[in-house]
Amino acid sequence: MTNRQKQPLSLVLAFVALLFVGACGGRGGRGGSEREGTADSLAALELVKPRYATGYTVCDSAGVRLVDVGEHDRFALVRGDVEAPQGYTRIEVPVTRTICMTSLQLSNFTILDAHDVVKGLTGTKNLFNPDILERTKDGRIVKIGMEGNFDTEMVLAANPQVIFISPSKRGGYEAIKETGITLVPHLGYQELDPLGQAEWIKFVGMLIGKEREASEIFAGIEQRYQTLKEAAAKATVRPTVFSGEMHYGTWHAVGGKNYLAQIFRDAGADYVINDEETSGENLEFEKMYALAAKADYWRILNSYPGDFSYDALKASEPRNELFKAYQEKKVIYCNMKQTPYYEISPVKPDVLLKDFVAIFHPELVEPNYQPTFYQLLK
Repeated sequence: MTNRQKQPLSLVLAFVALLFVGACGGRGGRGGSEREGTADSLAALELVKPRYATGYTVCDSAGVRLVDVGEHDRFALVRGDVEAPQGYTRIEVPVTRTICMTSLQLSNFTILDAHDVVKGLTGTKNLFNPDILERTKDGRIVKIGMEGNFDTEMVLAANPQVIFISPSKRGGYEAIKETGITLVPHLGYQELDPLGQAEWIKFVGMLIGKEREASEIFAGIEQRYQTLKEAAAKATVRPTVFSGEMHYGTWHAVGGKNYLAQIFRDAGADYVINDEETSGENLEFEKMYALAAKADYWRILNSYPGDFSYDALKASEPRNELFKAYQEKKVIYCNMKQTPYYEISPVKPDVLLKDFVAIFHPELVEPNYQPTFYQLLK
């Protein structure tokens, strides 16, 4: 081929390449293009593109931010009179009124200092935040009822532009759909990487006009988490740990690929269950004992009325005293009636990790470290 022939071909290839700049290209396109190719839009897109979260993807096309959530939901975040591309649900941003269905969703608004945007909640059980409680008390935030039994009138009273939902819950969204309000799945609860769960603050930041704040907050979380994880990975001794307790004749534990199991590993410990299960597992006591009889630590999260103790743990199941961790007083405990665990821990995986590192490898944290969520049961 002559140089003259090569030149038109190179121009054609360059033109084809330009067609892909400014287009998202379909699902999974995290490397999708930027708004009109400007340096500012490039930087803005990089702020919100997820690095750890797998439940959503982001790209820009023709001045519109396109966000795919899960396998089926597609949203176009627009400003002014811009139309959404075909196949995308239009959301005008910034959203200033919304309803949260879960404490995990609420935690995103708390860390972004955006309680003003929250106009409705399912309820306030196990919530500690004084600002949220005050807003609920004086009516700035309304209670819409629990999933499966929503009060449509209260939903309409909140006048939300969008409602965040968790598809795995009991649902009851059919009645809300009839109102015409846009339902936006928040899949942070499905993330298996602790940083992936926290990264959903960037998703919320896109909708409420706090992209830069969300990015900066997450960058801090990521840096602290990774620094501590790297330090724990160098520990010469890795203790073993198990989780859960008996309820109604069955031991409730988390699977080997669960979010919590990953935090144990990142904190420099080995979780006794090493399977591919990502959610909870129900085991017989004998099975759990075979796995964890000699484990160094035992993690428990519950809502005990009053102060939990080793006596209370034994009273709930006499065979609990057979575990090495019980005998050596190495139960790691968090009481949800006394600690805002689900209310804030989803956006503080770095703090959660530090609590565990302080127990597994105390030499890696400051001597006077005060735990936020978990500590050894006294």
